[in-house]
Amino acid sequence: MPARRPARTALAAVAVALLSATATGCGDTGGLRGAGPTQAAASPARLWPDLRPASSPAYPYDVATRRTVRGVTVPGDDIRAADPVDVVEAELRARPEDYGSKGAYHATVDRMKECRPGGDRARCPLLKPYYRDLTGDGRAELTLGFRLYPTNQTAVRVYTVEGHRLVQVLADNDAIVGVELAGRALIERSPADISGYEYRTTWVWDPGQRAMVFSRDEYLHVGDGRRAKTPAPSPSPTAPSAGPGA
Repeated sequence: MPARRPARTALAAVAVALLSATATGCGDTGGLRGAGPTQAAASPARLWPDLRPASSPAYPYDVATRRTVRGVTVPGDDIRAADPVDVVEAELRARPEDYGSKGAYHATVDRMKECRPGGDRARCPLLKPYYRDLTGDGRAELTLGFRLYPTNQTAVRVYTVEGHRLVQVLADNDAIVGVELAGRALIERSPADISGYEYRTTWVWDPGQRAMVFSRDEYLHVGDGRRAKTPAPSPSPTAPSAGPGA
């Protein structure tokens, strides 16, 4: 999972400072006031020009994920023909450190059995699949989400087809309050530390790395304790039924 938390902590500290500064000016009910003379524009001032550059990043961050999915066929190279349940179960088998009996998401394995015919769909962790061209090649990619039990996190995955093989090009786990597809970008919304704020993380396709890469992490005000509501993207009418998320 990408290590966004250190950066988010810094964003939260900035937000607290801004809130404090705003609170200081409260109670002023007077009329309009002049802002004073306009300052002349100035070029950015470079601080500490002799500071020794860092030789490595402060925090590890997996900006791109790319791996071939083993054991899943894609008939006719049509990603809509790949079974989303098979796709998720392939990950469960390939990552015993996460989904094994001692893994953080061990309860997901038993829940996935409910996604098969005859299972309890209300307990199936797999969310509805969506299909959209995110790479710009004119073909749809598969966007999947599934709950990571027993935690409150959700896995967000994007897959494409290359060389008759299914390839995972985005993998992120987080506490999710919403996911949006905007053009060819995928945006994740997550709860923030302060009421009325949320994090929004944007992922976009990088032709050089041939993967969806982290593009932007924002800390946004969405109201007084109420999160912004945005319309959900429409699933493909030919999307296979995976059942509702639990």
